[in-house]
Amino acid sequence: MTASVQQPKVTAFYDRATGTFTYVVCCPETKHCAVIDPVLDLDYASGTISVESADKIRTFVTERQYQVSHILETHVHADHLSAAPYLKSELGGEIAIGDQITGVQQIFLEIFNEGRDFVPDGSQFDLLFADGHSFSIGKLEASAFHVPGHTPACMAYLIGDALFVGDTLFMPNAGTARCDFPGGDARTLYRSIQKLLALPPETRVFVCHDYPDEGKQEHCETTIAHQREHNVHVGGGIREDEFIAMREARDKTLGMPTLILPSLQVNMRAGYMPPADQNDRLFLKVPINAFGGANISTLLP
Repeated sequence: MTASVQQPKVTAFYDRATGTFTYVVCCPETKHCAVIDPVLDLDYASGTISVESADKIRTFVTERQYQVSHILETHVHADHLSAAPYLKSELGGEIAIGDQITGVQQIFLEIFNEGRDFVPDGSQFDLLFADGHSFSIGKLEASAFHVPGHTPACMAYLIGDALFVGDTLFMPNAGTARCDFPGGDARTLYRSIQKLLALPPETRVFVCHDYPDEGKQEHCETTIAHQREHNVHVGGGIREDEFIAMREARDKTLGMPTLILPSLQVNMRAGYMPPADQNDRLFLKVPINAFGGANISTLLP
């Protein structure tokens, strides 16, 4: 990477409840910015939604007089609800995701038995990016990479010298994302990661999640060079079949994310809620045994 490559100003916001990083990526020259993977707060036990995390972003952007051009989603998250519509209403910007979102929507349309009100065509988002699509944030040049494996529609965004990898890669000591959600595939993830690791070694890498032990500091930034050498799942020349065996065995030991059911229903809609019922009340569904479980036929009437 040459010295002429642009360096955006990157500010990270960490949501400890879900282990999620949200980023504000700013063009220093124009003050145009993008917000990546914003979090909406949900207290699942009470069904209470709040915007405390999103308001930190709103305040930060407003105080610095940034202008939001894009709100970028790396994928349909299974561990938090997206605050993209709220931030769009407060700050502007277009909500974007990869154009393979339609396949993900079709999968979850069936799981959640969505009615005719939900059309799986990606129209809930403002922009759908194909693999290799170029765009700009102020004077920053940006590119979208389709990196399926964790989900079929995962995207990474290269903005200047900064790469936002979503759930393809974690910090090197944590490895990679799981591949056992509907439409996920370990071999596909490995090949997606290789595409990212082919970028210049000094490329800054920003991850979507970190889960530090109690009392430890979270970390969000590394480099392509460090991932190539030290990532515990794909670094140091680990081969494809080795990765697949490890990933599939590891995934069998993992429980479902706490917020997976509400998150998928909302995030496949670009963060918008399902339609209210006739009493103007909002509800989210709990599909029984959609992700595995015992045979409950004897419990049915």
